[in-house]
Amino acid sequence: MSDTPPQTPGFDDMTRDIAEVPAVEVLVTVAVNLMSAAAVKLGLSEEGDKYKDLDEARKLVHALAGLLDASTTEISSFHAAPLRDGLKSLQLAFREASLVPDEPGQGPGEKYTGPVYG
Repeated sequence: MSDTPPQTPGFDDMTRDIAEVPAVEVLVTVAVNLMSAAAVKLGLSEEGDKYKDLDEARKLVHALAGLLDASTTEISSFHAAPLRDGLKSLQLAFREASLVPDEPGQGPGEKYTGPVYG
C-alpha cells in the first residue's frame, strides 16, 4: 500500500473538463439537480416527509423555472419539453403539499410559467 495521498484534480484539469462539456449539457444537468433537490424538499423521495421543507422547495422550484425560462431558447425542445413537464409536476406537487395553497399565478416559478393548474 502506498503512503502517497490520492491526487485531486487541479484547476487546469477541471477547467479542461468543463471546457469539453457542451452548454446544453451543463444547463440540463443543473436543471435536473434543481428538480431532484426540489422533489426531496417536497417530500417526494423514498424518505417521504423526513426532508420535507416547503420554504426550501419554493426556492428551488422558482430557480428551476427561472433557469428554464432563460435557457429555453438556447436548448432544443428535445431537452426543454421534459424539463418543463417536470417543472409543472413539481409546481403541482407544491400546491398539493401546501396547507394554504398560493393563489393561481403566485406559486413558485409561476412568475415565469404563468398559473399552473392540475
